[in-house]
Amino acid sequence: MQDILKNVHVHMPFDHLPEYQEMVLQKKMNLEIYFSHYALNKLDEKQCRQTAELLISSGIKVTFHAPFMDLRPGALDNKIRQVSIDRLKQVFDLVPYFHPLRIVCHPAYDSRYYVSCDEEWLENSMATWVELIGLIGESGTKIALENVYEREPSVLRRLFELLNSDRICFCFDTGHFNVFARVPLGIWFDELGKYLGHLHLHDNHGKFDEHLPVGNGTFPFAELFQRLQDIEARPLITLEAHNRDDLWQSLDNIKKMGIWKKEG
Repeated sequence: MQDILKNVHVHMPFDHLPEYQEMVLQKKMNLEIYFSHYALNKLDEKQCRQTAELLISSGIKVTFHAPFMDLRPGALDNKIRQVSIDRLKQVFDLVPYFHPLRIVCHPAYDSRYYVSCDEEWLENSMATWVELIGLIGESGTKIALENVYEREPSVLRRLFELLNSDRICFCFDTGHFNVFARVPLGIWFDELGKYLGHLHLHDNHGKFDEHLPVGNGTFPFAELFQRLQDIEARPLITLEAHNRDDLWQSLDNIKKMGIWKKEG
């Protein structure tokens, strides 16, 4: 399993990192550090610097997952949008310390919420991401926009077309697709495959976002890895296990399924 572990990132809430630090360093786990609003409310700059220095000196690669609860980066109300930007900026301010390869963000489009206002949402969302792209400069970091409630990929595709930037990419989340998508995987890859730069792997049974280990639900992982091979995509991969046992189970299932060899 170590051959897989060294080639993926592992979901890790920032405020849980002290608890798992010894394991992370021992196993050289690359991390996707999640900064919740709780963590950001009590963020200590000195602690961030020390944590970043420790991880970097240990050869651990880092990606970020930005906060998302209550945030509306494409909000039609500019005051709500500005509050969302201000919260996201707290994570972007940490880029010089950690040098993350990706910052995963939720664009937060939902057709049930933004009824008959796609154009306004796209305009406001584009303005938000253009502003945030400006904050990462030439750092090498990319923003990865993740599917959540989208039933089909057309609005996200239009957003990527409008942004037209190599500093931003698509993060495909398998669990969110399995619950919320209403069109086949092939259509998502046809429309968004060329923007793909990151994967979130977890599973469920198609009803709730259960965050089960890879292979313990109904998501078609064999088809996913075949499509990655077909389009010669090499995205960064995060295992979004929410506890230690589920992480080991995901790694074991991936090995047993034989899908990792398709990634070479």
